[in-house]
Amino acid sequence: MATVGHILADKGGEVMKVSSQTTVMEASVKMNDKAIGALVVEEGDKVVGIFTERDVLRRVVVKGVKAEDVSVGDVMTGEVICCKPDMDLEEARGICMKRRVRHLPVIDDEGRLHGLISIGDLNAWDLTGHKRTIHYLHEYLYGT
Repeated sequence: MATVGHILADKGGEVMKVSSQTTVMEASVKMNDKAIGALVVEEGDKVVGIFTERDVLRRVVVKGVKAEDVSVGDVMTGEVICCKPDMDLEEARGICMKRRVRHLPVIDDEGRLHGLISIGDLNAWDLTGHKRTIHYLHEYLYGT
């Protein structure tokens, strides 16, 4: 059965991170430059939050706050929902659906960050598997 670790091995474990003191403007520019929807917030080696596009919309834009005047720590999601590398992909998908989150930091038993997966990563993994199955069935049926 495929696990979160398989996705990380495929996509790599690089994670874009910021500190809680980073301004929302700086973090938003970083997300835009990298075309990503979330940054892990770390202090030292400890994950203390996650900063997402939704945080910007809900806690900055809608409230009319200037992104230059507020820190990531003031608007990040502090209750981080994480997963482990050995977690089954269906379980990870279930967490995303049930908790209504799009990104899951991947940590080990000691709390060390190994990567970040998104619902898009889960969907892409499934699509690749479906394409392989279709290809196999096509070869089986038509001998291509």
